Amino acid sequence: MKPPLRLGVLGSGKGSNFQAIMAQILNGRLNAEVRLVISDVQDAGILSYARDFQIPSLYVQPGHFRRKLEPEVEEDVVRLFREADVDLVVLAGFMRIVKEPLLKAFEHRIINIHPSLLPKFPGLEAWKQALEAGEKIAGCTVHYVNSGIDTGSILGQRSVPVLPTDTPEQLHHRIQEAEHELLPDVIRKLGAAPEI
Repeated sequence: MKPPLRLGVLGSGKGSNFQAIMAQILNGRLNAEVRLVISDVQDAGILSYARDFQIPSLYVQPGHFRRKLEPEVEEDVVRLFREADVDLVVLAGFMRIVKEPLLKAFEHRIINIHPSLLPKFPGLEAWKQALEAGEKIAGCTVHYVNSGIDTGSILGQRSVPVLPTDTPEQLHHRIQEAEHELLPDVIRKLGAAPEI
């Protein structure tokens, strides 16, 4: 059996996708271990959950940019992930654009979960975009991260029907439930591949 896939997780929010990954690891369905969790939000729920699971976690001061980390901060993140011997970087609700330091250090080894069926509705609040466009089917996508916004190669998708009575919150909740199945499943497949 292959050794566990070593994960580094970046997140900005409550951490539900991280919890889904951990649930699969703990029940033996996902041969992986989370080596480090990093957040750009000091009181993010993902950091609290990491502490609950006794996983090293830390907050990084993002700097003055709204949509990306300061270059020096991103270099620090690269160093921390390298020191943790991470195989794969998972963006789990990370609300900043990943730039050159991470993309170069972990080329083709950074994945993201996005709440739409890409290439439709990249960017923020994709479930609202889907509703406003009158879509009948929404969903989520796991993709490799590149220098574009939600433009990397697609690794997996799950469809979610849009109901006539859906509010943005209801649709988002159902998409998140699909995310919690899709993200660990894609990580499982990557871990089983001959080379990550």
